[in-house]
Parts: sequence; C-alpha cells; structure tokens
Amino acid sequence: MNLFDYVRPATLGEALGAAAHPGAAVLAGGTNLVDLMKAGVARPERIVDISRLPGLSEIETLEDGAIRIGALVGNAALARHPAVKAAAPAVAEAVLAGASAQLRNKASVGGNLLQATRCAYFGDPASACNRRVPGSGCDAKGGDRRGHAVLGWSDACSATNPSDLLVPLAALGAVVEIAGQDGTREVPVAEFHTLPGADGDAGGPQLRHGEIVTAVRLPADAARFAAASRYVKVRERTSFAFALVSAAAALDIEDGTIRAARLALGGVAARPWRAAEAEAALTGKAPDAAAFQAAAEAAMAQARPSAEDNAFKIALALRVAVRALTLAAKGTPERMPALPASVFAPTLSAPSPSAPSFQGTAR
Repeated sequence: MNLFDYVRPATLGEALGAAAHPGAAVLAGGTNLVDLMKAGVARPERIVDISRLPGLSEIETLEDGAIRIGALVGNAALARHPAVKAAAPAVAEAVLAGASAQLRNKASVGGNLLQATRCAYFGDPASACNRRVPGSGCDAKGGDRRGHAVLGWSDACSATNPSDLLVPLAALGAVVEIAGQDGTREVPVAEFHTLPGADGDAGGPQLRHGEIVTAVRLPADAARFAAASRYVKVRERTSFAFALVSAAAALDIEDGTIRAARLALGGVAARPWRAAEAEAALTGKAPDAAAFQAAAEAAMAQARPSAEDNAFKIALALRVAVRALTLAAKGTPERMPALPASVFAPTLSAPSPSAPSFQGTAR
C-alpha cells in the first residue's frame, strides 16, 4: 500500500474541497476501497474520510412520498428500515442477499453504488485492464470470462457490475444525488455506470473528479409495486458470493391485468440492466407464464456471449427473469426465507423471556 495523506472533513463543503485534490479518493465504509488499496489496484495520494459527515446517514420520506437514502446509510440499516421494507421490499431483499452480516453493517449505500467490478483481471495489477489503466488493453480476452457480461459489452471491457442493491434500485427508477464544487446534479441509477465503448473506453461511474454521492432517492411511484416485487439471485455458493445472474421484478396488477411492470437484471452487464422492452411487453397482459417468458426474451434479445465459456448466462438470465416475475406475481410475502438473511425471517420458536428476538433481522 502506498503512502497517502488522510483528511477527515467536518462539512460537505470541506469534503468537496479536499476531494478535488489530484489523486484524492473518498472513503466511506471502506469495504471496497481498502481492499483495492491493499492489492495495489488503487493508489490514492489522499484519502478523504467522509464517514462522519453530518446529514448523509439518514433515511427520510419526502413530502411527495419519495424516499431519500443518505449515502452513508449502512446496508444493514437500509434493509431493516420500515419505510424501505414497506415501499420497496425488493431493495431490502437484495441488500440481504449480498456479502456477509459483518460487511452489511459496515458497507454504505454510496460505496455500494461505486464499488468496482470484481473482474479478476481488474483486481490483478500485473494484468492489462482498460478499466484500471485506460488504453492498456484487456487480458480477459482469451482468458477466463465465465462470469462476464452478455449485454452491453465491447472488446474494451466485458466485466460486470457486482452490486445486488443497484438492481432493484434501477428497476424502480431511483436516482443518484451528486454534489460537486459547481453545484448538484442527478443521474438515474440505471445510467450511472456507463457501458464500455468500441474505442478502448471501458466505461465506469458517471462521477467527475471531486464529486461526492450524497444520496439515492427512490421515487414515490416505487410504492405502487410493493405488493408484488421480488429479487432473485443465482450464485455459485450459498453465502457471500456475487451474482452470476440476478433479477429484480415488480408488478402492479389490478383485476388480473398487469398495469405496469419493472424489471432489471444483474450480473449480465457493466451496470444493472433495466429491461424497458420487457416492461412494455408485460403492460396490459395477464400475469402468466407465457407473458413472463415473452418478457424475458425481450429483455435478452440483444444478448451475446463475450466468450464461449459464458454463453450459459443467456439461458440462465432468461430463467432467472421468469422466476423473478413469477414470484412477484404471487405477491410479496409477509415473511420469506432468504439467504443469507431476510427482513422477512420467521419468528424463532418459543424464545425465552430473556432471549433477544431476531425477528426481521439478519442472522
């Protein structure tokens, strides 16, 4: 790990000034940045610790019904928050499908939004990686790309975004609030990470140097899908593994007809993949197997494997999308088992009066 300056600003204004310094990196929970620094992938000259900044650790329901989630809100706190569980249960389910309980207690919403790809070549300083060193090439070509993208990739980069949380946020139309020395701006979560280009551009977060993510905002419209929404994740081991493919599905059903639908896929592209074509295909249809299959096929119509060893991900994504839509159509259950934990976990049987209750908590 290289030598660096450490700054802990007291206000957002001070943080923005410190973050504008060349070579500066912003630290919140540190569950990704510190690992990258240890591996030599990230070598910042200055660490700007915003973990104690006031005003960034709250979840509030705004006057219009939107839910504003501060960038420093911990993932575990997000999953347990009553307003989030009520209006966007798929968000809570996705958070609890990621990492371990210890990491969820430490990791922040802003950090989850900005976490780097888990591509093995990105994480190896000895490998060529356009995402780590623009223009250096991509050693994934001709290498192991089993877990890589099948949508939106290019020869410059075929890595995937690893986040569980961003998938339902993208599906529900959440936006990212960003502050900089020139003012504030907003970017939809579904567009926050740019796709790789054909000219060697590997893509990445739409965050200019010196800017800081201050919040993520769920629109009031998200609540209309609360009664029929689910997050489904397929991974290679039960606990603490990133998704091979995941899907967040949400339906607004009335009188046996889908009035509106939301669908996003994870693990298939450099960003959570909002499937607008699938949503349009579902609108006005009955929530049945034929409609869900047609929607999944619409979502994956442009998919192509980035290597021979990841063609299976297209078929897998089709099945995961259908599964998520099918589960959503059955209705969001009051309590449901989820791995590694769930806010909907059942009550433990016969607890003693002195024993702590773990109902609705990660365990």
